[in-house]
Amino acid sequence: AMEEAKKAAGYKAVDDHVRSGMVVGLGTGSTAYYAVERVGQKLKSGELKDLVCIPTSEKTKKQALDLGIPLCTLNEKSKLDVAIDGADAVDPKLCLIKGGGGALLREKMVEVVSDKFVVIVDSSKLCKGLGPSFPLPVEITPFCHLHTMNVVASLAEVEGCKPVLRTGDCSNNKPDGEEPAVTDNGNYIVDLHFSKEIADATKAAQAIKKIVGVVDHGIFEGMAYQCIVAFPDGSCRVAGKGGEEPWWG
Repeated sequence: AMEEAKKAAGYKAVDDHVRSGMVVGLGTGSTAYYAVERVGQKLKSGELKDLVCIPTSEKTKKQALDLGIPLCTLNEKSKLDVAIDGADAVDPKLCLIKGGGGALLREKMVEVVSDKFVVIVDSSKLCKGLGPSFPLPVEITPFCHLHTMNVVASLAEVEGCKPVLRTGDCSNNKPDGEEPAVTDNGNYIVDLHFSKEIADATKAAQAIKKIVGVVDHGIFEGMAYQCIVAFPDGSCRVAGKGGEEPWWG
């Protein structure tokens, strides 16, 4: 049922927001997968023309190329009409935690320069406050990574968090290997586990980003244009611009 929900959200985002001639950011992950699939379908049928898309990971790049979707990078196009991507947690201010799939840096680089960033999630990702429902990923440089991990974890703004170095496969936050997980950019990821809500996500975001050795983190705030929420029965509700006030919280 959740796969159907993810598909419903992914397809709706493309149907609602992607038009011919646009520059489109393609997200990464199990929900974004369906948005990419939909773009491929509509290009093939001729319903969409003259699209150019920017992928947010090597995985998405491969999927898009297999579907015949024309691609470029931010080097060629620094402004996008729309980006569509999933999230691991969404609070009632449409503040997000992303990075469970390990692609947070490229996702943020693409989504921050999009006129519209449309978030697609199944209803299990909604939360009252960021923290307990999904750990916060922080991408760090491999050089003295334990040092950077300790400095981040000691910040007052993330008090009470338990830092865990991601190991094995970077695209999930499960410990499925001995070696540190490596991102597409050659960096490591620390997942910050919280037992209670992050007191102030804005302050936490700023404090983490200031640490030397941190590349970026998974708090995406003030970025979402709208959030399409799909339910197990395949129905969708839209929160944010062009939709309703967030109803959870």
